[in-house]
Amino acid sequence: MAETLRMAFPLLQAAQAQKHVTVNEALLRLDGLVNLVLVSRGVVTPPTSVSDGACYGVPAGAVNAWAGQAGKVAIGANGGWVFASPAAGWRAFIADEGRGALHDGTDWVAGAVTMSAHGAGLMLGVAEIDHTIAPGETSSTTVLIPSHAMVIGVSARVVSEITGTMTSWQLGNAGAPDRFGAGLGLAAESWARGMLSQPMTFWAPEPLLLTATGGSFAGGKVRLAAHFMEISLPML
Repeated sequence: MAETLRMAFPLLQAAQAQKHVTVNEALLRLDGLVNLVLVSRGVVTPPTSVSDGACYGVPAGAVNAWAGQAGKVAIGANGGWVFASPAAGWRAFIADEGRGALHDGTDWVAGAVTMSAHGAGLMLGVAEIDHTIAPGETSSTTVLIPSHAMVIGVSARVVSEITGTMTSWQLGNAGAPDRFGAGLGLAAESWARGMLSQPMTFWAPEPLLLTATGGSFAGGKVRLAAHFMEISLPML
């Protein structure tokens, strides 16, 4: 037996020379995989500077040192890479997406908090953008709420002071301009926590709508985050 069954850590062999090499490789794997943080799961070209313990989810089409390793976790070790094969139930935090993920035995499912034996799951998600307010009485964002998502609420923080002739502003969507808040502040660092009393499902992608109260917008910037749940279908 050359390696452990679950984590594929290399095992010392009888009368093995340079035992420290095997032990150090196992420790580097362990250091990367415990409380696993994936720098990214979408990078196809390995970074030229390898940091020990840095982990990446290797995507399809990866090249160079990651060629042929799709689906595995690449762990930086001694200036190169060692690889681990994730199994169903592994958890990770994907740093460049800002959310956790659960492995379903085939791929990482971002935001998953539950997972059935056949891949049906409940996902929690947050979509965040910085929205620059255009002059006028209303300012619409790009699409923020995804299709078939049950929205719990929307939160906001004023990044740059909102200027114009208005006295406050509202946050909502088309047809419900104050769904997520009204009488909101204009100064930098003002905030809104628009929790819905009843979660609402959006069946099509939806932008948010900012509406000026008592005047119109001239400018400003607001950081917006939509908080939602999704469900996935069982696999065959």
